[in-house]
Amino acid sequence: MRIVFATGNKDKMREIREILGGLDAEILSMKEAGVFEDVVEDGTTFAENAAIKASAIYKLLEEKDPDMAGQTVVLADDSGLEVDYLGGEPGIYSARYLGKDTPYSEKNRIIIERLAGAEGEERSARFVCAIAACLPGGKMLSTIGKMEGRIGFEIAGENGFGYDPIFFLPEYGKTSAEISPEEKNAISHRGKALREMAGLLEEAFKGGNI
Repeated sequence: MRIVFATGNKDKMREIREILGGLDAEILSMKEAGVFEDVVEDGTTFAENAAIKASAIYKLLEEKDPDMAGQTVVLADDSGLEVDYLGGEPGIYSARYLGKDTPYSEKNRIIIERLAGAEGEERSARFVCAIAACLPGGKMLSTIGKMEGRIGFEIAGENGFGYDPIFFLPEYGKTSAEISPEEKNAISHRGKALREMAGLLEEAFKGGNI
């Protein structure tokens, strides 16, 4: 079996290989599998977008190598930040928020500005990650993981990426960009969704459903 994850992000692939490494399967990025097309994710939820991407990449791989289709599982994720004070923004538009090419340093600064005057629980937020798996034959599996926190009052930390420098974790007294990668993987939205997906895939492998 091979698992193709629909991403070219090296940091994400490292985390994926660590968590899914116990499965009896080769784990490849989309580009390592020879697929370079962009998929239009036009769903209305994280779960819908993940499923759209997983299904589209599976079909592309099937067209590219029909003989391998029966031995391939395609995983895709969609994730983002939900800020309650902003009505759930940026949500599924997290990557495109304020413009796709706008640097995250600017996005983070503006989010902090928009929460001026908000205190305590008013600053509640969460990272959400939905993961979809397209199995041979088109069957879909899905999981969702969340990491709860608050929007900090300042940008802090260099370990993470994206919105990590403004995502404050009260239990650590730090942002998710200030804790170690190991600590983050243990509690992160993606880590939770990936570990649950690893369990579902292991059951499917053992049960002969793939």
